[in-house]
Amino acid sequence: MDAITYRLEQFEGPLDLLLTLIHKNKVSITDIPISLICDQYMEYITEAQSLDMDIASEFIVMASELMLIKSRMLLPREDDDEDDPRATLTDALLRYQQAKEAAAKLAPMYAYYSGRMVKDTDEISIDKTFVQDQDVTSLCAAIRRIIAYNNALERAATTTFTPMISKPIIPVEIKIVSILRHIEDKGIATLEDLIIDEASLPDVIASFLGVLELVKIRKLLVEDDGEQSENAVLSARTRFILNTDDTTVGESEYNIAQLQKDTEEQQ
Repeated sequence: MDAITYRLEQFEGPLDLLLTLIHKNKVSITDIPISLICDQYMEYITEAQSLDMDIASEFIVMASELMLIKSRMLLPREDDDEDDPRATLTDALLRYQQAKEAAAKLAPMYAYYSGRMVKDTDEISIDKTFVQDQDVTSLCAAIRRIIAYNNALERAATTTFTPMISKPIIPVEIKIVSILRHIEDKGIATLEDLIIDEASLPDVIASFLGVLELVKIRKLLVEDDGEQSENAVLSARTRFILNTDDTTVGESEYNIAQLQKDTEEQQ
């Protein structure tokens, strides 16, 4: 048999020691080999006494109960229906094992909730210091002011944003075709000539973008007469001429040739 190496500090009581011995020997609680368990229990008690360890009285009491059960197990039984001498010990061990399993499950909950405190709801008294009696007329006047303010906000939003979003969108493609046709007819044109006759601000913006796009791809060239300074290139009097050399014309996001063809077909 292996030597007992347990220490008393590891056990909460004699039932804890007995349960450890049962698990160590891999036997069933309901069918305890009393002779084996009793011998190991007594070996533990003897070892503890030899180490001058203080043994609690309940360990000694349990040792005497084990000796009693062992002696009763050795005596022949007059009747097979007679109660098992181990029944009381088995019942105590089963209950103790259930308690240990429950304690293992409850320990995390205790660690989580034990530090909490429940605080009763405070009764807050009503503060009437700044409460002023109001009549129906004053309340109605306040509601009318709120309604009038909200209506004024709606009207201001409508007045400000509706004209902006209701203006027509002028396609730049149409203005590009118009600019090219104008220069083909006149031969030369100033920036003022190209945008001065536009009917509205969206038309002016679309025409100006069209001029920039044509200059970007070198379809329109700025005429250099030697009088314009570098800072005057984009002035209202800047003059543009048509670039007849198609090999120098760059690529545009607009298909200008197709635009001119579509416009001529529509006319």
